Amino acid sequence: MHNTQDIIEEISSAATTQDRIEEIEEISSAATTQDRIEEIEEIEISSVSHHEDASLYDDDGRQKRTGTMWTTSSYIITAVIGSGTLSLAWSIAQLGWSGGLIVMIFGLLTLYTSHFLANCYRAGDPITGKRNYTYMEAVENILGGKNSIFCGIIQYANLYGTSIGYTIAAAMSMMAIKKTNCIYFSHGTKTCHVSGNHYIIWFGTIQLGFSQISNIHKMKWLSNLSTIMSFTYSLIALALGIAQISENRAFKGTIAGAEAETHAKKVWAIFQALGNIAFAYSFSDILIEIQDTIKSPLEVTTMKRATNLSITTSTIFYVVCGCIGYGAFGNSAPGNLLTAFHKPVWLVDLANLTLVIQLVGAYQIYSQPLFAFVEERITKKWEIIGKEYKV
Repeated sequence: MHNTQDIIEEISSAATTQDRIEEIEEISSAATTQDRIEEIEEIEISSVSHHEDASLYDDDGRQKRTGTMWTTSSYIITAVIGSGTLSLAWSIAQLGWSGGLIVMIFGLLTLYTSHFLANCYRAGDPITGKRNYTYMEAVENILGGKNSIFCGIIQYANLYGTSIGYTIAAAMSMMAIKKTNCIYFSHGTKTCHVSGNHYIIWFGTIQLGFSQISNIHKMKWLSNLSTIMSFTYSLIALALGIAQISENRAFKGTIAGAEAETHAKKVWAIFQALGNIAFAYSFSDILIEIQDTIKSPLEVTTMKRATNLSITTSTIFYVVCGCIGYGAFGNSAPGNLLTAFHKPVWLVDLANLTLVIQLVGAYQIYSQPLFAFVEERITKKWEIIGKEYKV
């Protein structure tokens, strides 16, 4: 009897255990099903979210580019029409009246080579080909090997040197404002010596603030402002030159240009003048970086149109400002056209001030690719630095 009772209890226990096992399996199955449902819902939500955000990104996964022909032209003009415009009168003085023709030839050469370089932005197909985001990357993908290192060293050294040059030019313009006002208010009784050290520090401090701009894509407003400033001081210099010619009642200058003590010095002056003209058109080392701001898919076509507009505009300004400056002062034209004028004081000060503002933007246009290169190298070496933190 006892054995029978034990057997009944064991059977009941086994049945209960089996029921519990089945219940656990059902619960587990339900839980698994629920997890899967949740996973599917998350995937669907993610897909919808991704689909909605797809319009914010380009085909390479980067934030959508919004640049147009006008914004690209603004970048180029900011980079090209700089303080070099004011040195063209001196350059033409070394070359004679034929210098105007030489300026136009340099413009055509710059336009021709810029079209070739614009084709290098995408590898293969100009619409769907792989993008080259920087000049150095284009060299690496097209030429390969050590060529990218060699060209990269030249490019970034040039960007660094140009930035230093712009810093010095901005300091000289600020010094000119100080000196002009000193002479004016002292009625010419003071020598008005001005040191440029603290002006260089001031300009560097300003650049520390503007260098916080994340990349060249975020600089549209600064580029537009710099473009306006470029036209402003160029037009002021042009107007002052025309006024000087009117006062002289004649055009100065000769066919052969300024004379020199020796043939060697004359040759050296000619090469300096050609160097000034070439520098005035220099923007090839940042062309691809500028092109990377253009919205797809017609980056190459848009870049060529922007280059046509910018180089044509720059060449007209260069020829007119250079020839008017040479016509006003002849072979004694100064290296910086604005330094030849002292009245009206407010207009000369305005021209120098707009030049300083333009150089702030030009400095950033040339420095941003250098900043991007340094940040990329540091991020690859120390990944923890690659994270962005909003303040």
